[in-house]
Amino acid sequence: MAVDLTGTFLTLDDGRPAVRFSRVHDHTVERAWRLVTEPGELARWFPSRAEMDLRPGGAIRFSGDPNMPESTGRVLDVRPPLHLSLEWGGDELHFDLEELGARKDTGGARTRFTLTDVLAAEDTAARNAAGWEVCLAALDTAARGGPPAGTGGTPGTWKEFYGAYVTAGVPSGAPVPGLG
Repeated sequence: MAVDLTGTFLTLDDGRPAVRFSRVHDHTVERAWRLVTEPGELARWFPSRAEMDLRPGGAIRFSGDPNMPESTGRVLDVRPPLHLSLEWGGDELHFDLEELGARKDTGGARTRFTLTDVLAAEDTAARNAAGWEVCLAALDTAARGGPPAGTGGTPGTWKEFYGAYVTAGVPSGAPVPGLG
């Protein structure tokens, strides 16, 4: 089955590798902010439970991911309700929210959600991008008000995304937790 890749591999101005994803959701920027900062909302789509002290330098505790040990990180930058940056597993995650004009058909609010995963190592790009595809599909469901979709998906789904990213030439080769 062919999958649609929504992530982009890029090299930032400072030379660091990253993968970036962008979505538009039909709700306010304040609602999007809750999706990326509140533990109950994060649990609907983020791969680990994340409990954070939402201030620059604040501690974050990550737990509950069957493929990753419990760990800690820290908040790098927070500007409610538009930007959150944090450390997670050696990477930096940047969540940027942009309020867009109202929908023409309904007049309802719209928000652009952009996730940039600044990678600790280039060879993690395909692996991480595949994981974010699965997670962001769950976020899309949560943003629409659907039931919690979980983030694990099926191994085949992640594998399809991973294979598609590798075929597209995105750097790969890093170990994959949970696949032995």
